[in-house]
Amino acid sequence: MSEKVNPYKDSNQSKKEQVTKMFDTISKEYDGLNRVISFGIDVKWRNKVVKLVAEKNPEIILDIATGTGDLAISLTSTNAKEIIGLDISDGMLEVGRQKITEKNLDAVISMIIGDSEDLPFKDNTFDAITVAFGVRNFENLEKGLAEILRVLKPDGIFVILETSVPTNPVYKFGYDTYSKFILPTIGKLFSKDRVAYKYLSESASVFPYGEVLNNILRKIGFINVEDMPQTMGVATIYTASKA
Repeated sequence: MSEKVNPYKDSNQSKKEQVTKMFDTISKEYDGLNRVISFGIDVKWRNKVVKLVAEKNPEIILDIATGTGDLAISLTSTNAKEIIGLDISDGMLEVGRQKITEKNLDAVISMIIGDSEDLPFKDNTFDAITVAFGVRNFENLEKGLAEILRVLKPDGIFVILETSVPTNPVYKFGYDTYSKFILPTIGKLFSKDRVAYKYLSESASVFPYGEVLNNILRKIGFINVEDMPQTMGVATIYTASKA
């Protein structure tokens, strides 16, 4: 399991409460700052997720930890009839709702506040479930993954996009330097929440990735588990399904 990292180390709140507070605080700046921090490469990664989902011709999709809805909006290209974006931060969701309305997508995408570890849906509801840069924020990873398995339809697809650590020593040195020093500095300069981007880099560095996360998914009950490292291993796309 992953080492527990919380946004606010001097807080008595649970990780879930702290993550909610953090994303509510940075919600209005998140999109722009995220593009800068990732050099825009995260758009390319999300497009790969959309392509994987589209191959299943889904009718109903759940995007967990949807944030401001970037992936949910991109998923409309799959021609799904319904896309639900779920997040614990109403601040992030509100930014997403505005974007969805501006793009005239309200008839397809609905944004709801909810807990990934207690999903408000019946068993076997969704043809596809996605999580982009959100599983490392789960307070209880295995509980959250078990809930996802529960609401996924048999033969449905589950896709995770998450940060990971390069295995090549040269790439890893560059990654460590960027994540430990440059990213937190950018966050301090441009973010309302000075610790938010420090947490995001710390949580990424300790979160299980590659075969370790594959084995956690298999333990929960997922089948056909695969991982596809992206951009020298700084992110990884995982796919899995349900028997």
